[in-house]
Amino acid sequence: MEDDKKVEDEAKKSDVPSLDAGNVDGTEARGEETPHPLDGTVSTAKKNATQKSIPPPGNGKKIYEIDPLLVGFRDHLDYRYGQYKRLREEIDKYEGGLEVFSRGYEKFGFTRSAEGITYREWAPGAKSASLIGDFNNWNTNADVMTQNEFGVWEIFLPNNADGSPPIPHGSRVKIRMDTPSGIKDSIPAWIKFSVQAPGEIPYNGIYYDPPEEEKYVFQHSQPKRPKSLRIYEAHVGMSSTEPKINTYAEFRDDVLPRIKRLGYNAVQLMAIQEHSYYASFGYHVTNFFAPSSRCGTPDDLKSLIDRAHELGILVLMDIVHSHASNNVLDGLNMFDGTDSHYFHSGSRGYHWMWDSRLFNYGSWEVLRYLLSNARWWLEEYKFDGFRFDGVTSMMYTHHGLEVAFTGNYSEYFGLATDVDAVTYLMLVNDLIRGLYPEAVSIGEDVSGMPTFCVSVQDGGVGFDYRLHMAIADKWIELLQKMDEEWQMGDIVHTLTNRRWREKCVAYAESHDQALVGDKTIAFWLMDKDMYDFMALDRPATPRVDRGIALHKMIRLITMGLGGEGYLNFMGNEFGHPEWIDFPRGAQHLPNGKIVPGNNNSFDKCRRRFDLGDANYLRYHGLQEFDQAMQHLEETYCFMTSEHQYISRKDEGDRVIVFERGNLVFVFNFHWSKSYSDYRIGCLKPGKYKIVLDSDEKLFGGFNRINHTAEYFTTDGWFDDRPHSFLLYAPCRTAVVYALVAGPAKD
Repeated sequence: MEDDKKVEDEAKKSDVPSLDAGNVDGTEARGEETPHPLDGTVSTAKKNATQKSIPPPGNGKKIYEIDPLLVGFRDHLDYRYGQYKRLREEIDKYEGGLEVFSRGYEKFGFTRSAEGITYREWAPGAKSASLIGDFNNWNTNADVMTQNEFGVWEIFLPNNADGSPPIPHGSRVKIRMDTPSGIKDSIPAWIKFSVQAPGEIPYNGIYYDPPEEEKYVFQHSQPKRPKSLRIYEAHVGMSSTEPKINTYAEFRDDVLPRIKRLGYNAVQLMAIQEHSYYASFGYHVTNFFAPSSRCGTPDDLKSLIDRAHELGILVLMDIVHSHASNNVLDGLNMFDGTDSHYFHSGSRGYHWMWDSRLFNYGSWEVLRYLLSNARWWLEEYKFDGFRFDGVTSMMYTHHGLEVAFTGNYSEYFGLATDVDAVTYLMLVNDLIRGLYPEAVSIGEDVSGMPTFCVSVQDGGVGFDYRLHMAIADKWIELLQKMDEEWQMGDIVHTLTNRRWREKCVAYAESHDQALVGDKTIAFWLMDKDMYDFMALDRPATPRVDRGIALHKMIRLITMGLGGEGYLNFMGNEFGHPEWIDFPRGAQHLPNGKIVPGNNNSFDKCRRRFDLGDANYLRYHGLQEFDQAMQHLEETYCFMTSEHQYISRKDEGDRVIVFERGNLVFVFNFHWSKSYSDYRIGCLKPGKYKIVLDSDEKLFGGFNRINHTAEYFTTDGWFDDRPHSFLLYAPCRTAVVYALVAGPAKD
């Protein structure tokens, strides 16, 4: 299979377009001497190119030092790295380098110069093309485009006689093409903004180029990457307490200060790329370069990001390059009338579970499009990095569906691996790291592919972090069992089962667990009691007491042992009582069945922050505990400490004890037994104090521990530790102890 692919890749070389920065309109090939209106823009781009550069590839061999087991799969890994190097060399040869190649938005779509507007679109399947819109009264014959030998259609529109642009800001625009599947009007693939007109279903492309005085100008510099990431995963549209679609401006003013107060140092924004189906949670992207118009304008989004930077908060984007919407009218599907334009043709280009299209990462123009897309969000909007969605689906031809990854290396490096997709991920991480050294790159991978978080130069895929997705699945599994069935060793193994020197972002639950049809941890624990027994002026039920105690313990042990970063989906910090159900109507299936809707209600598509803020409700204690967790990490940096040791996982006592940094964490998961004078081991001698106690009254606990007590170590081995001290461990509590002074000197 790989030999066939080599032949195929060699054949592609002859078809590589030479749309480099010095020849964007093919004037050199045509022998024309008249400068193109875009030349000024390209000159600026060339100037910028000297300021940013991407280091050349390394030798890709260090992975074998990091993990000697990889030597057995050297043929595959060397081939993978060879494909990456070949692409880097060809991009250098044909495009002037990866830095230039990734600025496709300066060549394609609409580009403005002093003389007018140029529009270019890659659509090799089209037989003819015209630019239509409000500006020319949708006249197909007014602005007919011409095609070059690489399938790129182009038209230049000179300024009006009075010097005004030929397309007014805010105008609707589309490209009309005669294609193999008929005449179709499409939103330009590189469109920067699109909106849905009232009463219409398909979106309209919008020419977005406001006057200089109306453009948002960033005021604040981007924060430096923190040592440990504490990510608040958020969806702008559903971030209001009211049943409505929230705006970028409202999120900026109301939610960002909350995130700062809670102690998170990064916000991960979902559903930013335009998607015509709101209930897709932003994962069925229709317009990759356009921010969702439901929440405001591009300048509104910039204002939000700038405010976050002012608060010292990184803004990460949940970027979708793993698949695209199946929509034909307002998406990329069948854009030029063929199913093999941006995507694989046939079944390989269709994700049967997601009902979406799959990119052909072996296509030159797809690489240009996606690499430029990643750079666009970093460059234009000042995002501080990405969480790449659905990476497992990208890396394997089976997309990870109905596959149980056991950890056998042959599962990662074999015929089921999509080398083109992995190579793309290497290229995009190379781009991010080279041009934006402070940017963060996180990959959503459930397979656990080795080398995933090793640098590209060393032969890895290049991500900074992997999402530790198995943890959330483990908690859901345990919450369906009785407490007596929980195994301490099983919990510890799941939390610590990650690859050496490959960083992970841990989470107990994300947006996935909050969707309708699933249950959040809080709902698994407390169920319908959350509706009637969360007020402090009435007694709690045993179910609520258990739920509040375990909710805190689950989050803290996940943060303490699960990785080098932590993620929380908005609202889960206080145990949001309900799932997410996007507004939807009844669905009529082809077989005649009807799936009931919810009358297009927004009632379950919002976040009840008011519950977490109400100090007369038990939700408030859960929120206060989450804030204390974040500030504990801010103070002690335990997540990134290289010192981690689990000294006890006692199945009888139901106790887990571990050290991380200078902190000792003690978890008593027993449902009824509290332990007095309980001895735990520790590495460092001296005096310890309590720095976090889940049983504190502020956190909805029972105040069973004296916080003025001091804990002095005694010498002698205990639990394979050289020192130990005695403490009180109430049932269902988590307590963190910090070393405050070394041993007294004589």
